[in-house]
Amino acid sequence: MHTIALLGAGRIGAVHAAHIARHPGLRLAVVADIDPAAAQALADRHGALALSPDQALDHPGLAGAVIASPTALHAPQTLEAAARGLAVLCEKPLALDLAVAQAALARLDALGARVLMGFNRRHDPDFAALQAALVQGAIGTIETLHIISHDPAPPPPAYVATSGGIFHDMVIHDFDMARWLLGEEPVEVMAAAACLIDPAIGAAGDADTAKTILRTASGRMAMISSSRRSGYGYDQRIEAFGARGALRVGNVPHSRVEHWGPAGAAGAPFMDFFLDRYAAAFAAQIAHFVQVIDGAAPLVSAADGLRALLLAQGAQESARSGAFVRV
Repeated sequence: MHTIALLGAGRIGAVHAAHIARHPGLRLAVVADIDPAAAQALADRHGALALSPDQALDHPGLAGAVIASPTALHAPQTLEAAARGLAVLCEKPLALDLAVAQAALARLDALGARVLMGFNRRHDPDFAALQAALVQGAIGTIETLHIISHDPAPPPPAYVATSGGIFHDMVIHDFDMARWLLGEEPVEVMAAAACLIDPAIGAAGDADTAKTILRTASGRMAMISSSRRSGYGYDQRIEAFGARGALRVGNVPHSRVEHWGPAGAAGAPFMDFFLDRYAAAFAAQIAHFVQVIDGAAPLVSAADGLRALLLAQGAQESARSGAFVRV
């Protein structure tokens, strides 16, 4: 039984806490948050001890730490945990500032740290099956990739103001997926962004709609469509095209039952948001974290996190300049 400290008792922290509590090989020992009341409430829910962030990582007997705190704390708390010899699951991104992320990665490498970055979509069963089929050559050499990621509704402006922007907060998940599925590093990025949905997001200095093209050295391309509002549920689709066909993962509805009648066909709505659409992915991520604690190489490393951050920065620069940006 491995004991875990959770730093961050917000929405994503609560998701991790629930999956840690369900895993038979883990025990949530400590919950910490800059808001003591939030830490206490989440700790009480799972029979854990609530401590301050300064105290949490020194709790005796810890094997790992899950960093789900505000983004500015990701790098320093990950470094503190790694320096204590703990395996770490860190939510994306490692940092918003590229120099901070690079310095943190260098220090983590020097420590020989075991860090799993929280790109949960790699653990989704359908996406994992798609990637495995690509590796097995099901459609020959992949040529192009389409990723659609549209949220059901825009987030509050207060969230946007501290998120780092659409490319660093939202599209960064898709940058990681594109790298993983293309099987080759993108070397150029072009992006266009606009505020078409919520003027408050524009007033906060961000965009709510974006289209991004990634291009690898061999010419493979990925097209990513991003929107803060679909109007019809959580739209998460991936299509891969190759010399011998295509692979596709579509949206997941609440029910597979469809009604066909004189007026046409009707089915259940799509999953509402990431909490239900990626429930299986979050569970699989925690299961993989146990393997990392036991010595396995992480499926998504801190170096992978840095590459996704580089693409996010390149996309942001491209959206401003209107030109391809070398990564």
